[in-house]
Amino acid sequence: MGRILVTFLVMLAALSGCGSEGVLSQPVIDQARAHGVAPDLIYVVDLPGYELAEQSVGGIGEEGFGAFYVSPDGRRVELRVDRGSFSDGLCVDTPIAGVEPLTVPERCDHDEVGWYRQGGGRHEYTAIRGDHYIRLAGGLEDVDRGALKAAVAGARPATGTGTPSPLPSPVERGDLPTSGDGAPQNEAGSGG
Repeated sequence: MGRILVTFLVMLAALSGCGSEGVLSQPVIDQARAHGVAPDLIYVVDLPGYELAEQSVGGIGEEGFGAFYVSPDGRRVELRVDRGSFSDGLCVDTPIAGVEPLTVPERCDHDEVGWYRQGGGRHEYTAIRGDHYIRLAGGLEDVDRGALKAAVAGARPATGTGTPSPLPSPVERGDLPTSGDGAPQNEAGSGG
Protein backbone atom coordinates (compact mmCIF):
# COMPACT_ATOMS: atom_id res chain seq x y z
CA MET A 1 0.00 0.00 0.00
CA GLY A 2 2.81 2.42 0.91
CA ARG A 3 4.56 1.72 -2.40
CA ILE A 4 1.37 2.47 -4.34
CA LEU A 5 0.91 5.73 -2.45
CA VAL A 6 4.51 6.80 -3.18
CA THR A 7 4.07 5.92 -6.88
CA PHE A 8 0.82 7.89 -6.98
CA LEU A 9 2.43 10.94 -5.35
CA VAL A 10 5.38 10.83 -7.77
CA MET A 11 2.98 10.63 -10.73
CA LEU A 12 0.88 13.48 -9.32
CA ALA A 13 3.96 15.66 -8.89
CA ALA A 14 5.06 14.92 -12.45
CA LEU A 15 1.63 15.70 -13.85
CA SER A 16 1.33 18.95 -11.92
CA GLY A 17 4.28 20.31 -13.90
CA CYS A 18 2.99 19.14 -17.27
CA GLY A 19 1.32 21.55 -19.62
CA SER A 20 2.27 24.71 -17.74
CA GLU A 21 5.69 25.27 -19.26
CA GLY A 22 5.75 28.22 -21.60
CA VAL A 23 2.22 29.20 -20.72
CA LEU A 24 1.26 32.55 -19.26
CA SER A 25 -2.27 33.46 -18.36
CA GLN A 26 -4.03 35.25 -21.18
CA PRO A 27 -4.63 38.37 -19.02
CA VAL A 28 -0.85 38.65 -18.46
CA ILE A 29 -0.15 38.38 -22.19
CA ASP A 30 -2.91 40.92 -22.87
CA GLN A 31 -1.36 43.24 -20.25
CA ALA A 32 2.01 43.02 -22.01
CA ARG A 33 0.43 43.67 -25.42
CA ALA A 34 -1.44 46.69 -23.99
CA HIS A 35 1.97 48.08 -22.95
CA GLY A 36 3.10 47.85 -26.58
CA VAL A 37 5.00 44.55 -26.36
CA ALA A 38 5.30 42.66 -29.65
CA PRO A 39 3.72 39.21 -29.21
CA ASP A 40 6.81 37.44 -30.58
CA LEU A 41 8.97 38.99 -27.83
CA ILE A 42 6.96 37.58 -24.92
CA TYR A 43 9.18 34.84 -23.48
CA VAL A 44 9.31 32.64 -20.40
CA VAL A 45 12.20 30.82 -18.75
CA ASP A 46 12.51 27.96 -16.29
CA LEU A 47 14.43 29.11 -13.26
CA PRO A 48 14.25 26.58 -10.39
CA GLY A 49 13.26 28.22 -7.12
CA TYR A 50 11.75 31.27 -8.87
CA GLU A 51 8.29 32.12 -10.17
CA LEU A 52 7.25 34.78 -12.64
CA ALA A 53 5.87 37.83 -10.82
CA GLU A 54 2.93 38.45 -13.15
CA GLN A 55 2.41 42.00 -11.86
CA SER A 56 5.94 42.85 -13.06
CA VAL A 57 5.20 42.08 -16.73
CA GLY A 58 5.54 45.13 -18.95
CA GLY A 59 7.17 46.81 -21.90
CA ILE A 60 10.86 47.56 -22.44
CA GLY A 61 11.88 50.12 -25.06
CA GLU A 62 9.72 50.37 -28.19
CA GLU A 63 8.21 46.88 -28.22
CA GLY A 64 10.33 44.75 -25.89
CA PHE A 65 9.23 42.55 -23.00
CA GLY A 66 10.32 42.68 -19.38
CA ALA A 67 9.44 40.74 -16.24
CA PHE A 68 10.88 39.67 -12.90
CA TYR A 69 11.18 36.17 -11.52
CA VAL A 70 11.13 36.07 -7.71
CA SER A 71 11.96 33.47 -5.09
CA PRO A 72 9.96 32.90 -1.90
CA ASP A 73 12.73 34.60 0.10
CA GLY A 74 12.66 37.77 -2.04
CA ARG A 75 15.53 37.23 -4.50
CA ARG A 76 14.85 38.69 -7.98
CA VAL A 77 16.04 37.93 -11.49
CA GLU A 78 15.12 40.21 -14.39
CA LEU A 79 14.17 38.96 -17.86
CA ARG A 80 14.37 41.36 -20.83
CA VAL A 81 13.67 40.56 -24.47
CA ASP A 82 14.04 43.20 -27.17
CA ARG A 83 14.87 43.61 -30.82
CA GLY A 84 18.48 44.05 -31.68
CA SER A 85 21.74 42.27 -31.74
CA PHE A 86 24.60 41.56 -29.39
CA SER A 87 28.30 41.05 -30.03
CA ASP A 88 31.65 40.81 -28.28
CA GLY A 89 32.00 44.60 -28.59
CA LEU A 90 28.58 45.25 -27.06
CA CYS A 91 29.33 42.70 -24.35
CA VAL A 92 32.25 44.81 -23.17
CA ASP A 93 30.62 48.25 -23.63
CA THR A 94 27.00 47.73 -22.46
CA PRO A 95 26.28 48.17 -18.73
CA ILE A 96 24.72 45.21 -16.94
CA ALA A 97 21.02 45.64 -16.14
CA GLY A 98 20.48 46.98 -12.63
CA VAL A 99 24.06 48.02 -11.88
CA GLU A 100 24.24 51.40 -10.14
CA PRO A 101 26.11 53.50 -11.10
CA LEU A 102 26.17 52.37 -14.70
CA THR A 103 29.56 50.86 -15.40
CA VAL A 104 30.88 48.48 -18.00
CA PRO A 105 31.25 44.81 -17.06
CA GLU A 106 34.36 43.59 -15.31
CA ARG A 107 34.06 40.24 -17.05
CA CYS A 108 32.68 39.20 -20.43
CA ASP A 109 32.76 35.60 -21.73
CA HIS A 110 31.24 34.23 -24.95
CA ASP A 111 30.20 30.57 -25.08
CA GLU A 112 27.79 28.28 -26.99
CA VAL A 113 24.71 29.84 -25.33
CA GLY A 114 25.62 33.51 -25.54
CA TRP A 115 27.47 36.08 -23.47
CA TYR A 116 28.03 35.94 -19.74
CA ARG A 117 28.78 39.30 -18.13
CA GLN A 118 29.62 40.20 -14.56
CA GLY A 119 30.23 43.46 -12.70
CA GLY A 120 28.99 45.68 -9.90
CA GLY A 121 27.73 42.74 -7.85
CA ARG A 122 25.45 41.54 -10.66
CA HIS A 123 25.71 39.20 -13.62
CA GLU A 124 23.69 38.26 -16.67
CA TYR A 125 23.48 35.97 -19.67
CA THR A 126 22.48 37.33 -23.08
CA ALA A 127 21.46 35.10 -26.00
CA ILE A 128 20.47 35.96 -29.57
CA ARG A 129 17.34 34.52 -31.18
CA GLY A 130 16.80 35.73 -34.74
CA ASP A 131 16.26 39.50 -34.70
CA HIS A 132 16.09 39.83 -30.92
CA TYR A 133 18.07 39.15 -27.77
CA ILE A 134 17.16 37.65 -24.40
CA ARG A 135 18.84 38.96 -21.23
CA LEU A 136 18.51 37.40 -17.79
CA ALA A 137 20.20 39.29 -14.94
CA GLY A 138 20.43 39.07 -11.17
CA GLY A 139 22.64 39.69 -8.20
CA LEU A 140 25.64 37.42 -7.70
CA GLU A 141 24.13 36.29 -4.39
CA ASP A 142 20.63 35.83 -5.89
CA VAL A 143 21.29 33.32 -8.65
CA ASP A 144 24.30 31.36 -9.85
CA ARG A 145 25.85 31.46 -13.31
CA GLY A 146 24.77 27.91 -14.19
CA ALA A 147 21.12 28.69 -13.44
CA LEU A 148 21.24 31.85 -15.59
CA LYS A 149 22.85 29.95 -18.45
CA ALA A 150 20.37 27.06 -18.33
CA ALA A 151 17.39 29.43 -18.15
CA VAL A 152 18.54 31.54 -21.11
CA ALA A 153 19.38 28.43 -23.15
CA GLY A 154 15.84 27.12 -22.53
CA ALA A 155 14.03 30.46 -23.03
CA ARG A 156 11.00 30.10 -25.27
CA PRO A 157 8.08 32.14 -26.53
CA ALA A 158 5.14 32.14 -24.14
CA THR A 159 1.81 30.76 -25.18
CA GLY A 160 -1.47 31.98 -23.78
CA THR A 161 -4.11 30.04 -21.94
CA GLY A 162 -6.99 31.45 -23.95
CA THR A 163 -8.03 33.68 -26.81
CA PRO A 164 -6.19 37.01 -26.99
CA SER A 165 -8.34 39.96 -26.07
CA PRO A 166 -8.56 42.65 -28.73
CA LEU A 167 -6.47 45.69 -27.93
CA PRO A 168 -8.56 48.77 -27.23
CA SER A 169 -8.92 51.00 -30.26
CA PRO A 170 -8.80 54.77 -30.01
CA VAL A 171 -12.13 56.44 -29.41
CA GLU A 172 -13.34 58.46 -32.40
CA ARG A 173 -14.24 61.97 -31.32
CA GLY A 174 -16.36 63.97 -33.70
CA ASP A 175 -15.56 67.29 -32.07
CA LEU A 176 -11.84 67.39 -32.95
CA PRO A 177 -10.94 69.46 -36.01
CA THR A 178 -8.71 68.04 -38.73
CA SER A 179 -6.65 71.25 -38.82
CA GLY A 180 -5.51 73.90 -36.37
CA ASP A 181 -4.35 73.33 -32.82
CA GLY A 182 -6.60 70.33 -32.16
CA ALA A 183 -8.88 72.09 -29.69
CA PRO A 184 -12.45 70.75 -29.57
CA GLN A 185 -15.11 72.62 -31.48
CA ASN A 186 -17.49 74.01 -28.90
CA GLU A 187 -19.65 76.27 -31.02
CA ALA A 188 -22.99 77.03 -29.45
CA GLY A 189 -25.97 76.41 -31.67
CA SER A 190 -29.07 78.63 -31.92
CA GLY A 191 -30.43 78.80 -28.43
CA GLY A 192 -27.33 78.72 -26.47
